[in-house]
Amino acid sequence: MLLKTFGWSFAVTALGLVAAVLYGGWTAFGIAAMLSILEISLSFDNAVVNAGILKRMNAFWQRVFLTVGILIAVFAMRLVFPVVIVAVSARLGPIEAVDLALTDQDRYQELVTDAHPAIAAFGGMFLLMIFLDFVFEEREHKWLAWIERPLAKLGKVDMLSACVVLIVLLITSMTFATHAHLHAGPADKAETVLLSGVAGLITYLVVGGLSGYFEDRLEEEEERGHEAEEEAGRAGKRQSPVLLAGKAAFFMFLYLEVLDASFSFDGVIGAFALTNDIVLMALGLGIGAMYVRSLTVYLVRQGTLDDYVYLEHGAHYAIGALAVILLVTIQYEINEIVTGLIGVVLIAASFWSSVRRNRASAARPSRTPHSPNSGEVLPHPEHTGETSR
Repeated sequence: MLLKTFGWSFAVTALGLVAAVLYGGWTAFGIAAMLSILEISLSFDNAVVNAGILKRMNAFWQRVFLTVGILIAVFAMRLVFPVVIVAVSARLGPIEAVDLALTDQDRYQELVTDAHPAIAAFGGMFLLMIFLDFVFEEREHKWLAWIERPLAKLGKVDMLSACVVLIVLLITSMTFATHAHLHAGPADKAETVLLSGVAGLITYLVVGGLSGYFEDRLEEEEERGHEAEEEAGRAGKRQSPVLLAGKAAFFMFLYLEVLDASFSFDGVIGAFALTNDIVLMALGLGIGAMYVRSLTVYLVRQGTLDDYVYLEHGAHYAIGALAVILLVTIQYEINEIVTGLIGVVLIAASFWSSVRRNRASAARPSRTPHSPNSGEVLPHPEHTGETSR
């Protein structure tokens, strides 16, 4: 199971590190290896969130996620994206931008630094919407009940997430953006941050809305299909489940790619702390992206999210933290290690809470063998402070 899921990641690691040695010797090997570790540590929460979406797709779309998706992740985000942001910010053509990245790496890094306020605003708004939509939704399991219970009640207000995000964007544009960190010193980038933040919000609403629409249609069709499956099959009118899965899965796949792009912002920007060489960046971050993809599929096939019910909560709290960090980095520099550790700590805490819940759930029936209600199904203890009704 492990080799089947991570086989491609192991192969890409070997090829990528060999290519790094051939390209720049053992120094390049070390840089590529460190970049891989950086990407994995910063994107572990990405894998957990991806798994929550990917488990609703069929095996075909899971394979697409690991093949076509990884090509998009590596080439579009880890190689093309750094070049594109330089080209747009410096008003250069793609070929000129590539030439600049290969021949004048110091100038290239300066342009990327100047583009960071726009990148942070776009990614921050997109990720903040994901976090808010999660905490504003009523859920069966609550990890931090003292936070999640009142927020779920507030979430009954329509479009509350979008309103909160726009308020945060407005505050950010009037505070951090007025002294944005650029290579030549602080500068007012309020207009840039506003436009980029709105673009991030629109992207989330469009992609998330399309995926949600087709997902709802798929669920409705599946419910009707279960009721009339035999009759529809005899009449030859049975709709293909592959087609239905394809409609829904296509937009969920698109959503996953945009989500991956938003998670990749900190990894791509953080890579410049280690190297300005886009070849080494593509190799190192590409290897890390492969492991994130494989880890996502592993979590789905092992059913880890079902066994550890708070893991998804921890990942979304990590997303919220990353969104805030991205907005703060418009003005202040924050070490990427801090960003990665926050995500790891939150996910580790949610994992441990899930383990404690599972242990308590397994031990509870044995403690009350003579309970008069022993024939009833006991609710799972969640350590949320909720009382049984």
